[in-house]
Amino acid sequence: MASSRFSFLPPLLLAALFFLSSSNSFPIADQQWHPATATWYGSPDGDGSDGGACGYGSLVDVMPYKARVGAVSPILFKDGEGCGACYKVKCLDQSICSRRAVTIIVTDECPGGYCAFGKTHFDLSGAAFSRMAVAGHGAPLRNRGEISIVFRRTACKYRGKNIAFHINEGSTDFWLSLLVEYEDGDGDIGAMQIKQANSVQWLDMKHVWGATWCIVGGPLKGPFSIQVTTLSTKRSLSARDVIPKNWSPKATYTSRLNFS
Repeated sequence: MASSRFSFLPPLLLAALFFLSSSNSFPIADQQWHPATATWYGSPDGDGSDGGACGYGSLVDVMPYKARVGAVSPILFKDGEGCGACYKVKCLDQSICSRRAVTIIVTDECPGGYCAFGKTHFDLSGAAFSRMAVAGHGAPLRNRGEISIVFRRTACKYRGKNIAFHINEGSTDFWLSLLVEYEDGDGDIGAMQIKQANSVQWLDMKHVWGATWCIVGGPLKGPFSIQVTTLSTKRSLSARDVIPKNWSPKATYTSRLNFS
């Protein structure tokens, strides 16, 4: 995995690369529990979807996503802008449910069935659903099918990880498509901008689907700096020259920054 090409910067300048764009931002963690329903899909002890509507692909099969993935109804999916958000969920029947909440990451959409008609619904991987039960009761809980749960938003924490940018297959010097990975804090994305080599102008990227954003134009010249603004609290982070001049499709480039 390639790394961004940050030089050693003075502390004040380095701090300027990580800033809040809104003085009205607030902690993403929600202390209030809200009602919802939940089901599970995939194999009983599996990771759920293989990829999913957010576009994370094989990431859902490895840590830290592994066994924490969930599909959500449109009210939480938000046309893909809710991808990457983290929630704590727990079930309510004290005879079978653990008091401990399970943290899940939005990686997929559940558009119909239990998730239709404006419902707040989580369709969890078999592993995540089972973890809501007390030890040894995962199977009986799964056998109940749809259950009542409570949920609340929580900050995402990818320990030891910084924000990374995966260049999607098919990207060219005239169409550049990026997938954002391992975003601490809000987890979601409300806007993205890109700055080309030897330029002071930030160009708006377009939300395509899931956690994927793109820019059309060109020829586009790297290295590229990327600015990510979260959907929920409007915090912004700028990674300078994170994508090198000789970038490659299907490569992932990791910054030295994150929101935590």
